[in-house]
Amino acid sequence: MWTSNRRSRATHGGRSHPIGVAVAVLACSGLSACTAAEAPSPASTTEARTVAPFPESGVIDAGTYLVTGYPVPFEITVPDGWVTYDGSGLGKDDPDLPDEWDVAVTFWPATHVPTDACAWRGALVQVDPTAEAFVDAMTAQASTVITPPVKVMVGDYSGFEFDHAVESDVDITDCDGGKLCINSNLAQDCDGRGYRNVGERETYRVVDLNGERAVITMGQPHESIDPALTREARAIFDSIVFRSGE
Repeated sequence: MWTSNRRSRATHGGRSHPIGVAVAVLACSGLSACTAAEAPSPASTTEARTVAPFPESGVIDAGTYLVTGYPVPFEITVPDGWVTYDGSGLGKDDPDLPDEWDVAVTFWPATHVPTDACAWRGALVQVDPTAEAFVDAMTAQASTVITPPVKVMVGDYSGFEFDHAVESDVDITDCDGGKLCINSNLAQDCDGRGYRNVGERETYRVVDLNGERAVITMGQPHESIDPALTREARAIFDSIVFRSGE
């Protein structure tokens, strides 16, 4: 489970995919028609473009990567200085704050949503695999609040975007396990996203992949995060595109 100071254990592998190739074909009706002047020019042939697979762990080089694990893969563009963990996201520290993974962009299935994020034990409900079902469950969740979901396009696929935060009157020390459980991949435990700080907040993009969903978040545990770091995370978040031809 990833929290403000812990890495997620969800795993999504990746591999490069050829993007496209154009092939010029010369048709000859006879030997005399196949002259050097009729050969295709180098400009008429385009080499296949490949995107590197998203690394499983460690410091990531700046570049564009392909992430698999959802029914449709997506591309993500990352600057220098970010670290990946188990292929399920990436984070970066604010050197002026003590916590690890002060800002993160994450992606995992999130199959269960508790009806109450504070009293979450025994309240984890499996959610249908559509984007709409997940948005409905997050909207109805007690102890947290979201902004009205807005329809967005994430590459070739549509989805919803909303911001998520803790209700102002929640005392996390009174919550099950001393944390808020936002969503999980298990029915009996919070093996997913949890908050341990009332200042934590996230932006969600929930993408409809032909009836299946992808859940992508950009989160930070403190309101005092360096704005430059937040802008960098937002640029990564906005760079994500799902392509129907992949």
